[in-house]
Amino acid sequence: MKRKILVTGGAGFIGSHLCERLLKEGEDVLCVDNFYTGTKENISHLLDNNFFEVMRHDICFPLYVEVDQIYNLACPASPVHYQFDPVQTTKVNVSGAINMLGLAKRVRCRILQASTSEVYGDPKVHPQTEEYWGHVNPIGPRSCYDEGKRCAETLFFDYHRQHALDIKVVRIFNTYGPKMHPSDGRVVSNFIVQALNNEDITIYGDGNQTRSFCYIDDLVEGLMLMMKSREGVTGPINLGNPDDERTILDLAELIIKLTGSKSSIINKELPENDPVRRKPDITKAKNELNWKPKVDLEDGLKEAIKYFKTIL
Repeated sequence: MKRKILVTGGAGFIGSHLCERLLKEGEDVLCVDNFYTGTKENISHLLDNNFFEVMRHDICFPLYVEVDQIYNLACPASPVHYQFDPVQTTKVNVSGAINMLGLAKRVRCRILQASTSEVYGDPKVHPQTEEYWGHVNPIGPRSCYDEGKRCAETLFFDYHRQHALDIKVVRIFNTYGPKMHPSDGRVVSNFIVQALNNEDITIYGDGNQTRSFCYIDDLVEGLMLMMKSREGVTGPINLGNPDDERTILDLAELIIKLTGSKSSIINKELPENDPVRRKPDITKAKNELNWKPKVDLEDGLKEAIKYFKTIL
């Protein structure tokens, strides 16, 4: 029997890939999105599927539906978008979590929260383990997202303790691939768009800060394995690719090579509170979910570049 699965933020980059994968697994999918950063183009190819339904809704307001599982992915995830309306970003993280937890409590279903590596802030521990409490500025320009996600995790664990709700929490590290928004301000999409247009590639700071890049298919597999994991595995669990930690300068040079671009690299001032190093410890994901990334950075970037060529 098909399960009815709710994906909030289902028209976004990660959400649309998850919806597609769930349909392939034979599930009945309800995609909820307010289309603030998600796009209809991401899900248009799914609309002919009788087991796919789209609802325009903002999860800052209660939602009354009957479902068997909830993936809560709704939230702008790039600095450009979440800093544009920081109050709304905090609202979707906090009020949105309360509304989705309330729904899960009412229908007694399992709910997964897509948290973020941003909860670690500018980390003093490397690589970051789930036990690390982070080093976050609570009043900085990124804090609407960082602290919003931290508060959402708090709510999930309080609902778990207070109401015995079946929760799952994952912390997502930098993810890339097809369907990224070309103007979302994330480093991979920025560099690919600039390279394909033969524009200067903009690096903030000296380019020696690092990120760990995980391909979208690997991440979706991790999300689904977490949702299927045994009761008692609440997380938080890191999902990211520790094998592909690169400096931003290395990433820019690799993308120039893969696109055959004539772009030059220019440096601009580093934004406030931008993390210097970011790399997940995925020991828990390996032990609890039997998960680890399979797609290496160069292969994944080739797929992303192929996608951006079709939309630019």
